[in-house]
Amino acid sequence: MTGPTVQPVPRTIHEDIRVVEHFLQAVEADDFDTIEYLSADELEWLIAGMTTVRGKDRVMKVLRSGEGKFRTELKTHRVTAADGSVLMERTDAWIIGRLRIVLWVYGVFEVRDGKVTLWRDYFDYLALARATARGLVGLVFPFVVKKL
Repeated sequence: MTGPTVQPVPRTIHEDIRVVEHFLQAVEADDFDTIEYLSADELEWLIAGMTTVRGKDRVMKVLRSGEGKFRTELKTHRVTAADGSVLMERTDAWIIGRLRIVLWVYGVFEVRDGKVTLWRDYFDYLALARATARGLVGLVFPFVVKKL
């Protein structure tokens, strides 16, 4: 009888996942130095259906413009990676003052040489509208807002 035929997962897949997890933890913490360090110069940030922000400097400018006005909380449900791509299913809470919008998001990231080169998020716009309505109602009745 021979041993198992399944080979261990290459370390680089785990490294790519760790880079993305660390990147998103930095987004959540408004840790702009870490976000910038983990971003490739050619970083592209795209929320599907909206404009693409190209270049690390532009992405950082957009992120920094929300400092103190906009917060994000993230909960990862599933993550997988292959060939430099990391796919992540998560729930995001976008917080503006007392308004809390909780939404399922599917993220696609590309990592090269330990740097994020692509950050693309997808979500359902009808679900966004419902989450926004729930968040607005939650300003008066906080129990209707979903927790992460």
